[in-house]
Amino acid sequence: MTTNTDQIVLTPVTRANGRVTLPGSKSISNRVLLIAAQTPGITRIDGLLDSDDTRVMLAALRHCGIRIDATGPEQVLVYGQFPLPVRQGELFMGNAGTAIRPLTAALAVMGGDFTLSGVPRMHERPIGDLVDALLALGADIQYLGTPGYPPLKIGQGHMRADHNVVQVKGSVSSQFLTALLMAAPIYVQRTGTDLLIEVDGELISRPYVQITLNMMAAFGVQVTHDNWQRFTVPADARYVSPGNINVEGDASSASYFMALGALGGGPVRIDGAGSESIQGDIAFADVVEVMGATVKREATAITVSGPGVANGGRLKAFDLDFNHIPDAAMTAAAMAMFADGPCLLRNIGSWRVKETDRIHAMHTELEKLGARVESGPDWLRVYPITDDDWKPAQIATYDDHRMAMCFSLAAFGPVPVTILEPDCVSKTFPDYFDVFQRLVQA
Repeated sequence: MTTNTDQIVLTPVTRANGRVTLPGSKSISNRVLLIAAQTPGITRIDGLLDSDDTRVMLAALRHCGIRIDATGPEQVLVYGQFPLPVRQGELFMGNAGTAIRPLTAALAVMGGDFTLSGVPRMHERPIGDLVDALLALGADIQYLGTPGYPPLKIGQGHMRADHNVVQVKGSVSSQFLTALLMAAPIYVQRTGTDLLIEVDGELISRPYVQITLNMMAAFGVQVTHDNWQRFTVPADARYVSPGNINVEGDASSASYFMALGALGGGPVRIDGAGSESIQGDIAFADVVEVMGATVKREATAITVSGPGVANGGRLKAFDLDFNHIPDAAMTAAAMAMFADGPCLLRNIGSWRVKETDRIHAMHTELEKLGARVESGPDWLRVYPITDDDWKPAQIATYDDHRMAMCFSLAAFGPVPVTILEPDCVSKTFPDYFDVFQRLVQA
């Protein structure tokens, strides 16, 4: 592997084995930071992810007057207050959906004088369904650019106790429902009434909502739901600090190392998330089993072996619905290059509104390597690349961390692969390529 600030050149590899400890979960880290900030008292968070997205959340909370002390590696003390001490300011949220959406809801329900903005791509990522729900509750939110998208201006608002039933669409992003749920204890404290949240249409990425419910429960708020369509937050719901809370390893990041075990023979042991994980993406272990790998599950670890693709070996083709694990699904799309037949990824429409249009990006970059690819509004079909059809390629990453990490797997092909702008992995896994290189062999 050769590197500079603009690119990494990956030379062909044939094997992978070893052991890796996952960085903390981004989804859990940003949820627990926001909840802890509005929970009176001190909460110690262990295993917190150190990445661009968590730094964005930390900076926003500190701007709002919350004291947060780093007390050790991946450990912080959060001195929570309700309401937040500072109720005004301009907050820059980068391209962190897990930060801007729940923070929008919390600040809008609490009331203040804020503007929230981000990088240009963030201003193309929809937030209108969340804003509509918040407006129905009495929030004051204005669009400062294109309606339905950030940047936003949040005012004082007035929560309506006479309108405690709100609907939110579930088909674009589960983060809209997550944002409303996390802000619900603020609403019920201000109004003295229950809050009923109804999901309009199909709820995608349901496991991410389960993470939200688990984090809220850890802070003393129990949310009931009716078949994932109606969620009730009681009038007496209040966040209470658990004292200490641990962030488990990132299951989405685990998918790349599960792929290494399958493609490179393994065994690759992944510590930090296992059978007891609260993250839906741990189910990617089932996907690599479908593709022919052997998986050993432990409470907080996963080990993946074989079948390996050296000497012409192939993974098994698949036709799968990835509605519940869209982030890990990108890893499956990259693995499809090494399958024994065409692979179909279904129900991945949410890719269109992520850090980039991931269906378009994946289609484009797989073709550069020699794959035949077909795609539609919410699906992608990838045909495997034969040995003679591989092409050396420069892979564009679209400022999307998952594009960079997924296409590292192309190193199992017979040609060198150049990953452009690899530093985008700092969004969730700053040292990913160092860890990758430690596990693979030529």
